[in-house]
Amino acid sequence: MTARGFATNIRLGLVAGLVLLGFGVLAARLVQLHVVDREHYLAQIQNSRHDIVSVIARRGDIYDTRRDILATSQTEITLAVDPWAVSKKIEFQRTPAQRERLAAKEREKRAKLASELGISVVEIEAFFTPTWRDLPVAQDTRDEAADGRVRVEWKKLREGVSEEAFARIEAMHVTGLTADRSYRRVYPHNELAAHLIGFLNKEGAASGGVESFADLYLSGHDGWREVERDARRTELAQFRNREVAPSDGWGVVLSIDTAIQHIIEQELAFIVSSFKPGKATIIVSDARSGFLLGLANYPTFNLNAYGDAPLDVQRNIAATDLIEPGSTFKIVAASGALNEGLVTPSTKFDCTLASILYQGRERKFMRDDHHFDHALAVSEIISHSSNNGAAQLAMRLGDRRFYDYARAFGFGERTGFPIGHEEPGMLADPAKWSVPDITRIPAGYSVAATPLQVHYAMSSIASGGSLMRPQLIRQILDAQGEVVYSFKPAARRVVIAPATAESMAAMLQKVASEEGTAKVAAIPGFEVAGKTGTAQKLIGGRYSERNHVGSFVGFFPASRPRVVITVVVDDGHPADGRIAYGATVAAPSFRKIAEQLIQYLDIKPVASPLPVPIAGKLLAHNKGARP
Repeated sequence: MTARGFATNIRLGLVAGLVLLGFGVLAARLVQLHVVDREHYLAQIQNSRHDIVSVIARRGDIYDTRRDILATSQTEITLAVDPWAVSKKIEFQRTPAQRERLAAKEREKRAKLASELGISVVEIEAFFTPTWRDLPVAQDTRDEAADGRVRVEWKKLREGVSEEAFARIEAMHVTGLTADRSYRRVYPHNELAAHLIGFLNKEGAASGGVESFADLYLSGHDGWREVERDARRTELAQFRNREVAPSDGWGVVLSIDTAIQHIIEQELAFIVSSFKPGKATIIVSDARSGFLLGLANYPTFNLNAYGDAPLDVQRNIAATDLIEPGSTFKIVAASGALNEGLVTPSTKFDCTLASILYQGRERKFMRDDHHFDHALAVSEIISHSSNNGAAQLAMRLGDRRFYDYARAFGFGERTGFPIGHEEPGMLADPAKWSVPDITRIPAGYSVAATPLQVHYAMSSIASGGSLMRPQLIRQILDAQGEVVYSFKPAARRVVIAPATAESMAAMLQKVASEEGTAKVAAIPGFEVAGKTGTAQKLIGGRYSERNHVGSFVGFFPASRPRVVITVVVDDGHPADGRIAYGATVAAPSFRKIAEQLIQYLDIKPVASPLPVPIAGKLLAHNKGARP
C-alpha cells in the first residue's frame, strides 16, 4: 500500500470515528432527554403550557334602607390587541388567494371595531400592525430576541368598555382582540354618608366604614380556571380543563335613609356657612330601636375622590372625637335622683348658693349663666340648665352612685358603634376625683364623650329607659338579593325605670318652651323634649371665653318618641359675635330637621301643626316612609 493510500485511510477512519462519536453523544443526549430526565422535561412543558387564571368575584352592593344603592361595583372591560395573531392566522392559509381573502375580511372587522370605539381606521390599523421593541441583550430569553428585539404581543386598546358595547364587539370576532374584565367600586352619591360607607383604596382593600366592617360579607370569593396556552401564551379556550366559578359578594342593607341623610347634610352645610365651625356633627336615630337613620360630619369628603382628602378629614368624628358635653350631661344626675326616689320633679334646691358643705368639705359651685334669686325645682334645674342645681342633684346621689348612673348611660365606655375606631371617652372613677369634680362633672365638665355617646344617652330616655345598641346594618342579602339575615334592635342594659324616663321626657319638654333655654327648638303642635349644651373649649390648657362646643340633643314626640336628633357644633362663631351657645348654633337646626322629618315620616301631631316647607326635592315621592 502506498503512503498516499495509507493517509487516506487514516483520514477516513478519523472522519468515521468523529461521526460515530457524534452519534454517540446525540444518542446519550436522547437517552437523557427521553429516559433519564423525561418526567422533568414533561413537567416543564406542561407548566409552560398550563396556567391557573383567577376569576375575580364581584363585590356586593351597599344599600340604604329603601334599597337605594350607596356603593356598587361596575364592570370594567379592558380591550387589548395581539397584532401578531392576525399574521399567524394568515400564514396558515394554503394559497395566496385564501390569504388575501382572510386579510380583507379581518380589515373589514377592524373597520367596524374602529366605528364602535369612535376612532379612525388608520388608528385601529396601527394597533394591529406587528411591531417589535428593543430589549437589552442581557435580558434576552427567547430566540427572537437574539438581535435585541422582542415582539410586542400586547397593546392596550381601550379601558372602561361597557358590557353592552363589549357584547357588540365580541360578535365581530376580531382576530387578535382580547378582553379582561375587572370591577371598579363606585359611590353614586359622592360624599353622602362618606364616614359611614367607607371606600376601597387603590389596592382594592376596604378602608373604613361599612366597606371595612362588613368586608367579610361584601368581598365574596374569587374563582379560577385551568387553561392551556399556545407558544405565544394565548389561551386555547377549547382546552380548558377545570373551572371554579367565583362566589360574588353579598349585599348589605343599612338602616340609614338617603332622604334623611340629604336633609341633615343640607342642614350641616347651613351650619358651616353660618357659623364657620372647626367641626360639626348631626346624628339621627330611631328612638325605639336605636337604628341609625342618618349621620353626617363636617369636614367630609367625596368617596369617589378619597385620595384628595387628608386622613384627618376621613375620620368619623362622631365616634372618634371627644368633647366636654356640657349641660346635656345634666340628664344623668336628674335621672338618677328621680330613679332612686330621692327627689320628684317638684323637689326644690337652693340655687342661690355660691358653695356648699359636702362630705365635710366646702365645695364651690360653677357659675350659672343666669342668676337665680330663688330655689329651683328639679324640673326648673333642667329647663333653666342650672349648674348649681345639677351639682346638688349629684350630691344627693353621692359620688359612687352618680358615677354608676353616668356609666349606665354609656359614658366612659364605647357604645358598640360598628365603625370608626370609636373612642371610649373619659369618666374618672370617684376615687380619682379632685375636690371640685362633684360640682363640675354633673354640669358636663371634667368628663369627655363622643357625640355618639351623648346621642345614645339621651336615647335611653326616649326608648323608655333602656340604653340601645347603635346599629347601622339592617339586613344581609345573598348574591341573588334574597334576605339571609335581619338584625334586630338590641338593648345594652336598662338604665332607668320607664316611669322615670316618662318623668324626664316631661321635664325635658320645658327646655323647648318659652321658659326654657331652647325655645327656638319648639315645634307648634308637637312635643319636643331636649337639652341644650354649651361647653368652653380647652385652649392651651385653659378654658377659653371665646371658643365653645354648642349642642342640642332631643327627641319627639315626647309622649311617643319616634326620632332622636343630636346637633353638635364645635368652635362655631356667630356672625354677630355672640357666644356659640347650643341654643344659638344647634337648637334651630334641630327644629328645621325635625320639621322635615315630621312630614317625611308622617309623624302625627298632638295638635294641628303649622305647614312646614321641606328642603330638597328628593322627598316628594317618599312621604309616609317609615324608618
